Amino acid sequence: MSNTYNISDLAAEFDITTRTIRFYEEKGLLKPERNGNNRIYSPADRVALKLILRGKRLGFTLEESRDIITMYHPGQNNADQLHSLISKIREKRGQLEQQLHDLEVMMLDLESSEEKCLLALAELAPTS
Repeated sequence: MSNTYNISDLAAEFDITTRTIRFYEEKGLLKPERNGNNRIYSPADRVALKLILRGKRLGFTLEESRDIITMYHPGQNNADQLHSLISKIREKRGQLEQQLHDLEVMMLDLESSEEKCLLALAELAPTS
């Protein structure tokens, strides 16, 4: 089993484009070695990419993902990283709960407005 990956390997594994991987590299989130024009990604790069994509699904910004990833130190107590991650998760959950509440209020407002419009149309309809 290989301990390194090329850009095509990672793109296929995570079902993303090579352009996406190069974007994360440009942002300093991935730091592959080079062999001429070929990028050689380490297992750490692979894990970082996996965490970036997970962070994206959770609604984290790239900066938030970077902060959490850079806190990780293999073989050490990573309690600070985990506390930070829990804090971010709770923050995102709170934001989503607020958005859900806002959407529920909007739905009620839309229903009320629709009902008023339907009543107004019914009053305008000619009676026979």
